[in-house]
Amino acid sequence: MPNIEHNSTIMNDSANAGYSPRLCNDDLAPTRNQTWSWYNIFSFWMSDVHSMGGYVVAASFFTLGLASWQVLLCLLAGICIVQLCANLVARPSQMAGVPYAVICRQAFGVFGANIPAVIRGLIAFAWYGIQTYLAANALMLVMLKFWPSLAPMTSGHFLGLSHLGWVCFGIMWVLQAMVFWHGMNAIKRFIDIAGPAVYVVMMALAGWILYQTGFDGISFTLASKQLTSGEQAWQMLTATALVVSYFSGPLLNFGDFSRYGKSMKEIRRGNRWGLPFNFLLFSIVTVVIVSGTQSLFGKMITDPIETVSHVGNSLAMAIGLLTMITATIGINIVANFVSPAFDFSNCSPQRISFRTGGMIAAVGSVLLTPWNLFQSPELIHYTLDVLGSFIGPLFGILLTDFYVIKRSKIYVDDLFDDTSKGRYWYKSGFNPKAIIALAPSVAVCLTISFIPSLHEIANFSWFIGAFLSAGCYRWLARGEQESEAMGYSGQVAVSKE
Repeated sequence: MPNIEHNSTIMNDSANAGYSPRLCNDDLAPTRNQTWSWYNIFSFWMSDVHSMGGYVVAASFFTLGLASWQVLLCLLAGICIVQLCANLVARPSQMAGVPYAVICRQAFGVFGANIPAVIRGLIAFAWYGIQTYLAANALMLVMLKFWPSLAPMTSGHFLGLSHLGWVCFGIMWVLQAMVFWHGMNAIKRFIDIAGPAVYVVMMALAGWILYQTGFDGISFTLASKQLTSGEQAWQMLTATALVVSYFSGPLLNFGDFSRYGKSMKEIRRGNRWGLPFNFLLFSIVTVVIVSGTQSLFGKMITDPIETVSHVGNSLAMAIGLLTMITATIGINIVANFVSPAFDFSNCSPQRISFRTGGMIAAVGSVLLTPWNLFQSPELIHYTLDVLGSFIGPLFGILLTDFYVIKRSKIYVDDLFDDTSKGRYWYKSGFNPKAIIALAPSVAVCLTISFIPSLHEIANFSWFIGAFLSAGCYRWLARGEQESEAMGYSGQVAVSKE
């Protein structure tokens, strides 16, 4: 992942001289250095895929009653959907060289874009906290292994977390903030080793399990409960939907990274290697490890931290857990620090910098007490349902506006124009049609998530929200389809294939 340099233009150094300071700073302005190759996009996805959160979500599918081969098939189907959506989301930001929060101005208005930006930023609160909590759990196991005298600190609890848990969470929180505070060069160096490091640990763990159980101990027909053929098909659809929900956060904000891509051809190639192919290997290793724990320990263990803790050698266990901690820090910064940094900066460009925006997300993650969101497989799925209820509608409106209404055109200068002459001014800087399409779509999805009788379809909240908002917005904005830019003197972004 290359260094992100915040430059103010695509065409020349003075191109953004007329941009409104209420809408622009060095972090949000179009970048002229679109230098990312397919490998850099691949590295981004490798960092995002190889996480303890991803492992826990994938392993939790066994609680649905699916066999190992079915879990693997669901993971691949879900990630292929993510790849397709990532290609669609990447294009407008790559064309204009601007992050997600700015490209949303095209659909929601130059000020209305703060609505999706804040929603995505708040979602980052949750994910940042969840990943920090998972890493803190690993750190706590290491500390207890080498300093058993700390065990009494695990008995007392405050807001659902033990005293030692708070200490470990605080340590992880500070470490991540330090890396982020040193800028994108430090982040780049950190994540260059983070993703591959997890593979080394997971491969070693899979090898250890195979050594202990033999190939006969790995069952690809393993299931935690018996289901009929119809029930299996439904649970497979559910698992596929949950994969998309899990990646929906970084997927929605993928424009924050695709803005640096050399071309869409490079981005599509990076997505292809970073998602289906990379995720295939990750999924196989995950399935082997989870399946092997059934034979080795007499029960399926869906938590990689718990699995590593069963390794007899203390040094090997410590190295494994510390590696997972390191990887989670890198993943967390990429997925849940960079994007909300842009999102919150968009709300007040002159007051909130990229660095300040990221720290807002870090502080907010503590207030959400994320450990209460990821305590069990059922709660994990419920959390994904609620997050998908917000992200799906935003995704549907963004793509419908760009591909159907605006016909893949972006008037870059107007993204930073806060006067009534700007194309994206709409009504006082807000597009009522996009907001009207968003509100009921989110409401319907949340209603489905909170009504017990509708629990079976709640796992599809991302898809329901995306299609519902896309249909509503397409109908509301049906008379506003973009025509040719005749006589327009400003910059019109074009896709570089």
